Amino acid sequence: MQIQWYPGHMTKTRRYIEKTLPLTDLVIEVADARIVKSSRNPDFDRLLAGKKRLTVLSKKDLADERINLLWRDYFERAAIPAVFINSTAGQGVSEILPAVRRLLKEDLERAAARGMKKTIRLMICGVPNSGKSTLINALCRRRATDAQDRPGVTRGGQWVTLQSDVELLDTPGILWNKFEDMQAGIHLALTGAVSDEVVDREGLALELIEILMEKYPANLERRYKIHLEPQNSPLEIYEAICRARGFIMRGNEFDYSRCAAVLLDEFRAGRIGRISLEEPDA
Repeated sequence: MQIQWYPGHMTKTRRYIEKTLPLTDLVIEVADARIVKSSRNPDFDRLLAGKKRLTVLSKKDLADERINLLWRDYFERAAIPAVFINSTAGQGVSEILPAVRRLLKEDLERAAARGMKKTIRLMICGVPNSGKSTLINALCRRRATDAQDRPGVTRGGQWVTLQSDVELLDTPGILWNKFEDMQAGIHLALTGAVSDEVVDREGLALELIEILMEKYPANLERRYKIHLEPQNSPLEIYEAICRARGFIMRGNEFDYSRCAAVLLDEFRAGRIGRISLEEPDA
């Protein structure tokens, strides 16, 4: 399944990041804990070169806790500053600004030695629907930006005051212009980073079922009250879910479209369980 999505506003966002990056001291890169590899934009290594960076893994409550621990160990071994959060519940959010201050310790000490009180200026960036706006609202403890479970909500950069000496520049979600890794495109679409309007949702639902059959079969059985056999194909399980949920149209035809919408929505909301699509390389 081939997926590509790079609307025009993302080119503008790239230029905006390049233009405003010199105004900032550090970048907070927000990635989705369920798809850590795919949700870290490979273009950021070039765009953000030379700038201090803190990686924030959002939606940790939706990701498999065992895989979260593997990723935590990966970042520690790679000496990459990282914080795992659940912005909705506020878990881990309080760790972010102390981590920022540790990374900027030398800059803050130099300013203090000159008798100056430095204002820390941060930029937040990430792929669409990675949880940036929800995180900003959690940091502000108020609604400072729009936060919706769909890509492309944030369309223009805006400065937000987090503390008396901390300001943050929000930026729209940005992908890269071509997914060389087909699996990355699928994972981004499954988590809602790619607009559903440009995706074959029924094909995407089949991809999800195949992943769940391999990695989380018990979750699939428990959620949809079905029984998996080793010889079952993803299509057979798709149809079993249709029957279990009553997604049958006139003429006894399966309502694949309705079933796909439910599968994707329930996966994204965590109703199928805590599921990670990627884990660190061995």
